[in-house]
Amino acid sequence: MKQAETGSKVEMADKIFVKKLLSWNKKENRRKMPWKGEKNPYKIWLSEIILQQTRVEQGLKYYENFITAFPNIQALANAPEEKVFKLWEGLGYYSRCRNIITTARHICKDLGGKFPTDHNSLLQLKGIGPYTAAAIASFAYNLPFSVLDGNVFRILSRIFDIETPIDSTHGKKEFSKLAQEVLPLKRAGEYNQAIMDFGALICKPVPECSLCFFKEHCMAFALGKQLLLPVKEKKITIKERWLNYVVVKYNSEIAVHQRKGQDIWQQLFEFSLIETRERYTANQILQLFEKEFGISEYKVQDTQIETTQKLTHQLIHFRFITISLPRKQAVPHCNWVPLKNIKELAFPQSLKKFAETYLYTL
Repeated sequence: MKQAETGSKVEMADKIFVKKLLSWNKKENRRKMPWKGEKNPYKIWLSEIILQQTRVEQGLKYYENFITAFPNIQALANAPEEKVFKLWEGLGYYSRCRNIITTARHICKDLGGKFPTDHNSLLQLKGIGPYTAAAIASFAYNLPFSVLDGNVFRILSRIFDIETPIDSTHGKKEFSKLAQEVLPLKRAGEYNQAIMDFGALICKPVPECSLCFFKEHCMAFALGKQLLLPVKEKKITIKERWLNYVVVKYNSEIAVHQRKGQDIWQQLFEFSLIETRERYTANQILQLFEKEFGISEYKVQDTQIETTQKLTHQLIHFRFITISLPRKQAVPHCNWVPLKNIKELAFPQSLKKFAETYLYTL
């Protein structure tokens, strides 16, 4: 978008888009979510953190479970970490879970159990960035801060025909400035929810232009560029990893340990792990297991279970080899857990699925 055109375009949006969007929101928007219209900053915060990198359909049940288990921030702050992680199990991006625990405890210990009521103070909380701070500020307190998520980037780029890459430093500044200029200051919360709903229902990645109240004014529609916008300049580099789990059993007990360090799935549980740089055969994996774990007496129960999981920047190849020991012995870095208690521990999604599908039948 050329600088000289900015003023006229924003003025047009103020007069037409905002008015039509709020009218659509009032008369036609039927999108129902339990947190819509919510004024409690705790519930707004929880919903926004859960929905980061998560589809609404998936996050809905998690939100309901969290509110049931922790109806207020004090309950969350006082909960055992294991219980919080178990409820989060399957959502992925587990740093979000660690952040909500840290933030809940900080608010209860240092802020008297009350959320900050200004935008800058919200930004100081761990795990809360500009988008989440704007969402809490506008939804809970109707403060004049615009949200800028994937939906809003997409809508603004199409309405104004902006080809500046949304993942560039300049693009983020340009869209942030425009989003704030378009925002109706006295109806910030209502507008922010409406524009996100509009992006989820109408101006989707493959847009429903035939249903759009704004298509006669949309520059991308006029130019036939809807599918070309928004523009991204960076391509995600995918790292491949081969995680080979040797599931060690003794009678009705399983050896597990909790992941540490700054890797994926921190604080979640897993089985004995052999990571390789490429696909290894079951025999090769077991040879490495014997060498690294010092266990040579065992019976192989299954070697055929393989699966994959795609993360944002990683493609994980899983291999599960289940073995049983003739006698109970220490497994390095692991603790023995009764099989019946495995369901109480939080595992990464693919390990949880393996346990539910295969572990109890072997």
